[in-house]
Amino acid sequence: MSNPEKKKTIKTSIGGQAVIEGVMMRGPKVTALSVRMPDQSISTEEWATPDGNKWYKKTPFIRGIFNFIESMTCGYQSLMKAAEKAGLDDDEEPSKFEQKLRDMLGDKFMPFLEGCILLFSLVMALFFFAFLPTTIVNLLNGVITHPLALSALEGLTKIAILIVYLAAISNMSDIKRVFMYHGAEHKTINCLEHGEDLTPENIKKYSRLHKRCGTSFLLIVMIVSIVVFMFIRVDSLVWKFVLRILLVPVVAGISYEFIRLAGRSDSKIVNTLSKPGLYLQYFTTREPDEEM
Repeated sequence: MSNPEKKKTIKTSIGGQAVIEGVMMRGPKVTALSVRMPDQSISTEEWATPDGNKWYKKTPFIRGIFNFIESMTCGYQSLMKAAEKAGLDDDEEPSKFEQKLRDMLGDKFMPFLEGCILLFSLVMALFFFAFLPTTIVNLLNGVITHPLALSALEGLTKIAILIVYLAAISNMSDIKRVFMYHGAEHKTINCLEHGEDLTPENIKKYSRLHKRCGTSFLLIVMIVSIVVFMFIRVDSLVWKFVLRILLVPVVAGISYEFIRLAGRSDSKIVNTLSKPGLYLQYFTTREPDEEM
C-alpha cells in the first residue's frame, strides 16, 4: 500500500486486559486492517478505499468535512471488524438488557449500538469543546469586554482542555500501548515517504511525529476556530453555542487544507506553523517496540 493518508491504532480492553490490538491504514486506493489475534498471529484484511474523485472530495474547503466524516466512519467500522476478528464477544454473556435489545432489533442491533456510541461521543465532544468553553468565557463577559480577547480566551480554554485530557490519558497503562502503536505508524509512514524498505531496522531510525497526524489536525481546528469566531459577535449564550456547531464544517474545511498543505510542503513557514501540532504528538505517541 503506498502513500497512506489516514491511520488509526485499534485497541480496547476489558478489566485492564487487552483483547484487541491492531492498526488500520487508509491510502488513496486501498485500506488495510491488521489485527493481532489471541494466538499472537496477525490477521490482515484489505478493501478498496471509497472513490476520492467525487467533486465534493476534490473541492477545496468542502472536501475537508467529507474526508473527516469518512475517516471517522472507517475507523469505527474497523474497530468493529477488529472486535469480530479477535472474537471479543465470544466469551461474554450479554446482560438481560442487551439480550432484550438483540431480540427486539435482530440484525439491526449492531447498527443501533454503533449509532448510540457515535452519538454519545459527539455529545461529549460538543460539551467539552463547544458548550463548556463558551459557558466559561460567557461568565467572564463582564470582566473582559473586548470581543477579540474573549474569542482568544475561548480558544485557549479549548486547547487547555485538550492538553489536560491528553496528558491525563497518556499515563494510563492501556493507552500508553495504544500510543506506542501510534508511534509505530508514524515511523513506518516516515520511512515509506523517504523511499526506504519497510524493515524494522530502517523504520526505527525515523521520527514518531508526523505533520499529517490527527493530533495536529485537532490543534489546528482549535486555532482556526479562534480566528473564525473572532468575526462572530452575538450576546446570546444559546446563539453562540448554536453558531459554533453550525460553523464546524467551515473550521474543519480550513483546518484540513492546512494539514494537507503541511503534508506536501517543506517550506520554513509551513514547518514552523506545524511545530505546535508536532509537539502535541509527544502526548499521543510513544516509542514502539520491534513487534509493533
